[in-house]
Formats: sequence, structure tokens, C-alpha cells
Amino acid sequence: MSRIRLTAEERQEQLVAAAVTAFSSGGYAGTTTDQVARLAGVSQPYVIRLFRTKQELFLAAMQHTVDLIDATFRAAADRDPSLPSLGHAYFELLGRRELMAMLLHGFAASDDPAIGDHVRTGFGRLYDTIRALTGCTPEEARAFFGEGMLLTCLASMRVIGPAAVPLQPWSAELAGTYPDEKFD
Repeated sequence: MSRIRLTAEERQEQLVAAAVTAFSSGGYAGTTTDQVARLAGVSQPYVIRLFRTKQELFLAAMQHTVDLIDATFRAAADRDPSLPSLGHAYFELLGRRELMAMLLHGFAASDDPAIGDHVRTGFGRLYDTIRALTGCTPEEARAFFGEGMLLTCLASMRVIGPAAVPLQPWSAELAGTYPDEKFD
């Protein structure tokens, strides 16, 4: 059986996707480049040749996550440039638990100056995107992000989403109607 040869760009995308999977599970400190290499089906030296360090690989995974959220917001705004439209689009992303966990691990690793600067820049980019696409006020954007962070945490804890566990009284109250929403 012959192997399909990937272009350098396709191989890099494959490695970033594997990195999101690995880092979303083990976090920055708990994930090795060897784990990412195994997930991608390549050698660990190949990962280092492309990304040089685990930190650069983690930053690429964070960039991928932010880019995907940004593209999701932009596509929603093409249909309807309102906060509810963008919120619904983000809600659909919550079904991709790896992305939510990657965000949270990025926030947690922000103590490292290089990672923190990158994560803050990405978060700021999303804030600017929301403001530009919808024309919302800073207060409306703050409420939107506050609700988004709650949803991110609830999805990561499996309170809402396709892998949700049975709700406890506190989680049912906090989740409100979210468990009734459809996840893709």
C-alpha cells in the first residue's frame, strides 16, 4: 500500500490539528512534542524541524483556534451582522470540545510571557472582530464575551454540549436553556 504524500502546508496543518487535540487534553505543560508526533503519524524530530519548540507548536495551535473562531464569526456576520447571530455561531463551535479546551489551556498558560502575549493578542483580535462586525458598544461586547466565557467553561466541563453529563441542580440553573440548544 502506498502512502499519500502531503504537501508541506498540508503536513503542517495536520501537525497543528494533532497539536490542538494533544494540548486540549494535556495542556501546555502536560503535553510533549512526541505525543503530537504520534497523533500526526510523524517523527518527533520532524515536528521540531517544522516548529522548532513545543512553545511554537502550542502558539500555532492557539492561532489555529483563534482563526477558526474568527472565521466562524465572519461567516455568521455575512448572513446577519448581529450579536445574536455571532453568538449562535459560537454556540455551534461549543460542540467541538477540543477547541474549547484549547482556549482554556491557552488562558492557563498565559503566565509564560510569550504565550500570554500571543493569547491576549488573539483574544483582542476576536474582540475587535466582534465590535467591527456588529457595531456593538464596549458594554455589549463585554456581555457577549462574558456569556461566551461561561459557555466555554460549561462546554469544557461537559455541562452542555454533545458529551454533556446529567445536570446537577446548580448546573441546570446556570446552564439555563443551553442544554436544549442543538450542537453540530
